[in-house]
Amino acid sequence: MRVGDGGHDAHIIQLALVNNNLSPDRERHRVAMFRYIHFAAFACSVALLASVLAVAPARAQNVLGAWSTPDGRGVVAIEQCGDALCGRIVGIFRAPGEPIPKDVHGAPQCGLTIISKEHPTGDGAWLGQVVDPRTGTVYGAKLWVDDRGDLRLRGFLGLPMLGETQIWHHFAGRLTPACERV
Repeated sequence: MRVGDGGHDAHIIQLALVNNNLSPDRERHRVAMFRYIHFAAFACSVALLASVLAVAPARAQNVLGAWSTPDGRGVVAIEQCGDALCGRIVGIFRAPGEPIPKDVHGAPQCGLTIISKEHPTGDGAWLGQVVDPRTGTVYGAKLWVDDRGDLRLRGFLGLPMLGETQIWHHFAGRLTPACERV
């Protein structure tokens, strides 16, 4: 349907002409620009949404997997847990005959979830909580993968700037269900 052929646009133009004293050509131009701006805004919104949806899973994939703790004595598996990420202890390296360590409540640390409620921050990082299994103290936790592919975990109280960052490395070995290295 063209502008001015008796359709909806013609009605809009006639109303505008009466109310604004504009020429028909100028009003047609205004209507065309209005539609162009709406189409451009819609196209930009779709493009932005598509880019966010395409990048979000890639960021999650960076932090997912098995990570060796800084001292090399533990392995934590970070995985999707509902709408957030979480991490549980899947490897504990100890001397032969040494028992599996217990948490603050006396339960074995093997299988214990120590990272929880991690949600994306929008800059490639994840923000949630980490618990010290020995004391039960809960800290804020920010996770991200650095340029070398190492996981950075910043534990903090209150504000991330008031914390300490650990560097964890990908774990490529194999583990048993009892948290032992194969």
